[in-house]
Amino acid sequence: MDTVISTHNLTKYYGNRKAVDSLTLMVPKGCVYGFLGRNGAGKSTTIKMLMGLVHPDRGGAEVLGEDSSKLSPATKARVAYMAEGHPLIARMNVGQLARFQKDFYPTWSQAYFEQLLDYFALSRNVKVRHLSHGQRAQVSLALAVATDPELLILDDPTLGLDTVVRREFLESLIEIIQRKGRTIFFSSHILGDVERVADRIGILVDGVLRVDCPTERFKQSLRKVVLEFPGPPPPFSDCRGLVGSRRLENRLELVIANYNGEHHALLETLSPKRIEEVEMNLEDAFIEYTRGDYRPMPTLAKEERHVVDPV
Repeated sequence: MDTVISTHNLTKYYGNRKAVDSLTLMVPKGCVYGFLGRNGAGKSTTIKMLMGLVHPDRGGAEVLGEDSSKLSPATKARVAYMAEGHPLIARMNVGQLARFQKDFYPTWSQAYFEQLLDYFALSRNVKVRHLSHGQRAQVSLALAVATDPELLILDDPTLGLDTVVRREFLESLIEIIQRKGRTIFFSSHILGDVERVADRIGILVDGVLRVDCPTERFKQSLRKVVLEFPGPPPPFSDCRGLVGSRRLENRLELVIANYNGEHHALLETLSPKRIEEVEMNLEDAFIEYTRGDYRPMPTLAKEERHVVDPV
């Protein structure tokens, strides 16, 4: 099977708000797909629809060739899902969680689960309620990958983890990626993590999929162009591919998709002192792409001086 996840016009409303708007995407087998968007963009809702936890109002999705709203136990056993916040049964200890989960997965590897616990230095006897947030994330990952899944779906798995735990988590994820044929679909707010592991990204903006391409292509397609002038920048309204703009004293900063010689020639007509092209990493490109036009911050009120009447 070449396509592991596919959606067609997937749409979900919450009241009058359209959380996911006509989402159509395809995730190929063996892909590490970073699913991005600002808070409220519709990422978690999409993932829940993929897992059959939320039903769409229109359109549909398929996971491993099955309708996601009717996944069979056999297909569910081929998918590992890590929910946002790593919810686990608080009264159980780590060993009990493993014994509970392995009955649902014929491919469960107790040996690999034990190896991961040793790697994370986690006790089998500690109860979930006594685990830190980072330790719950590590247990969740161990439980997920010990099922030897064909597809791993992660909803913001590193949110709230400290730097060391995030790095260990990511190294474990890379090890999983290196297993032949495994597919990972994950959302994250940590763009450095996404840049390190994802070979393809999708970006939701207000529930609409605006980007779906290889990670490197997205980064290379956006350029920040900084123009410096002797005084205030002249008016500049629009050009082909303009994503956003802002004025800062004698500077005009533009973010342009597919910047080329024609753009440069157009900007030269503004008679700037200097034109500088700035390459961006994934985080910078994501921020520039999703924030829209720059809105200047309000000036903070100056500190009031307290006048003391003379005695």
